[in-house]
Amino acid sequence: MRLEHIVLHNLRRRKGRAIFLVVGLLIGVATVVTLLSLTDALGQLAQQEIENFGANIIITPHSDQLALSYGGIQLGGVSLVAREIKQSSLANIDAIPNRRNVATIAPKVLGAVDVDGQRVMMMGVDPSAEFKIKRWWSIAGRPVQQGRELVVGDEIARRFNLDMGDTLEIESQEYTVVGLLAKTGSQDDQLMIAPLPVAQAVLGKQGMVSMVEIAALCHDCPVDDMVSQLQQVLPGVDVQAVQQVVKTRMHALGQFRLFAWGVAVTVVIIGALLVFVTMMGAISERTREIGIFRAIGYRRRHVLHMVLMEAAVVSALAGVLGYLTGVAATLAALPLLDGGKAAWQWNPTRAVAAVIAAVCVGLIASLQPALRASRLEPSEALRAL
Repeated sequence: MRLEHIVLHNLRRRKGRAIFLVVGLLIGVATVVTLLSLTDALGQLAQQEIENFGANIIITPHSDQLALSYGGIQLGGVSLVAREIKQSSLANIDAIPNRRNVATIAPKVLGAVDVDGQRVMMMGVDPSAEFKIKRWWSIAGRPVQQGRELVVGDEIARRFNLDMGDTLEIESQEYTVVGLLAKTGSQDDQLMIAPLPVAQAVLGKQGMVSMVEIAALCHDCPVDDMVSQLQQVLPGVDVQAVQQVVKTRMHALGQFRLFAWGVAVTVVIIGALLVFVTMMGAISERTREIGIFRAIGYRRRHVLHMVLMEAAVVSALAGVLGYLTGVAATLAALPLLDGGKAAWQWNPTRAVAAVIAAVCVGLIASLQPALRASRLEPSEALRAL
């Protein structure tokens, strides 16, 4: 009789013990797969949110004067922008080594204009970039496209009683309101947004921009290097990275990932102990059987292989079922996390790793009982009858 046949026959005879081992390892594998899958899903969601976060690098003209302010409250000092940034110089951004990490470049020009005897801030933007980088903006109507069109902030709309299709006279020219920006609670509420060339002409700043916002802070982007590179290709400007919110989110995910690995290791150790105790009990129960095998000519390596093969079969089955259970648990848990925005993605490496890890844990935990069984002498085993 071949060893494989003996192993399968023994598993069929002792179904209760085999099921107990499978369930024990299954729970361990499912827990590990669930935790790691949830961590990956949340990490990918965080990366998507980071990419949609908006401006992560801000370029402004250099100023040697210091303005002391916090939360919009001026505490003292004066900050004057002595010069604008040449729009043509922004082409140098394409020359930085990390250009591939730059998702969106949004130049803008700022200045005050007179509207019905009141000074109002106008901002000229590149519509294709600005409304992409400000994904949280909610606009009734549509964004500006070209020509003398305006999107007005909530405060401006209420101050001048503006609605869609209304016109405003600025510098003796008529501008049409094509969009109303919903209240943001920020300085955006006090803006009139126009296409960049139009605003440059009105403000007398042709070919110039007041600042540039760049969306480039992905989870693995070398932000500090990018800031240095931008500083080199754009002399006379200040380059700052807005990282605090992103770093906080990634730190939280890192802590969750460490927690997941800690739980995973604990579960694996418990599963290994379960296999070890169960296999030790099985060896004690099968002392007579092993003695008979040894008496009819089975060598120590045959007994060792038989015990380890049994553990491998049970562990492989637990690995497959554990992975499937873990995937099911992940799909059930994801709708409860982050408003259901996180999504599970098939990872073939994790599936294979789950089965291999289960088999390895089962074999390692069974090694000592297998060695003990292989060292049984026929005479000693038969005396136990």
